[in-house]
Amino acid sequence: MKTLKFKTNINCGGCVSKVTPFLNKQEGIESWEVDTTNPDKILTIESDSASEEDVKATLQKIGFKAEPID
Repeated sequence: MKTLKFKTNINCGGCVSKVTPFLNKQEGIESWEVDTTNPDKILTIESDSASEEDVKATLQKIGFKAEPID
């Protein structure tokens, strides 16, 4: 299991509810959360096979940005 972290523009409960069905059905994601109180809106994903590129592509399809954080 690996942890992926992204700086995003998912900044409110409405945004979280918009991305929820997409992240929940994405293959390889075990769990995820967005810290909307953090100025960088950090998305943390526990993944067994999803890559950073997979997550970025999924979020871009629905109008959100995600920049990987090391």
